[in-house]
Amino acid sequence: MYLDVFPVGPIQANCVLLGDPTAGVLAVIDPGEEAPRIMERIERSGLEPTLILHTHGHLDHAGGTAELARLLGPEVPVGLHRDELDLYRNLAMQGRMFGLEATTPPMPTLLLAHGDRLELGSLSLEVRHTPGHSPGGVCFVVHGGSESTVVVGDVLFAGSIGRTDLFGGSFAILERSIREQLYTLPDETRVVCGHGPDTTIGRERRSNPFVRG
Repeated sequence: MYLDVFPVGPIQANCVLLGDPTAGVLAVIDPGEEAPRIMERIERSGLEPTLILHTHGHLDHAGGTAELARLLGPEVPVGLHRDELDLYRNLAMQGRMFGLEATTPPMPTLLLAHGDRLELGSLSLEVRHTPGHSPGGVCFVVHGGSESTVVVGDVLFAGSIGRTDLFGGSFAILERSIREQLYTLPDETRVVCGHGPDTTIGRERRSNPFVRG
């Protein structure tokens, strides 16, 4: 399994390149900004991008989608949960709220739903709907890789959780999402977060001060 995680943009959200080197294919998850830099990392991987996916539609996770989709071409599907469409359509307005510029991205061609399985070579990405930080937030549980991995966006962080004071946020809903959709994964599962360093499910279940298992 190929995994490259790197922060982009002024808010430093993690962009994730996830791929199967044997099959030569790659998914780009959360292209929040700096599309040319993301393209450089893709080229360095030697893999062919076949999916653009989003954990949610906030500016720092989708602000680079318009340019990246243009660079990759219309044949690469853009995936998002339908409950994020309002946020996603209003990226320019989100940008103005933070004093940043944002281009409205192309409409998703792949509407994600809980339980979907996205094939990526020998890998399978299981979509889990995890609202609470935003209405249509999702996590991607990776099956078939060399280690148990989940890409969580802003649902869960190392020692913290996502904000719940933004549009569509709810601590009660986020807590339920974490307990039911993430803390049910094996302890050794690597958690690739939307900001900051990785953690593990076991570590957060034992010591996360906001949602402890």
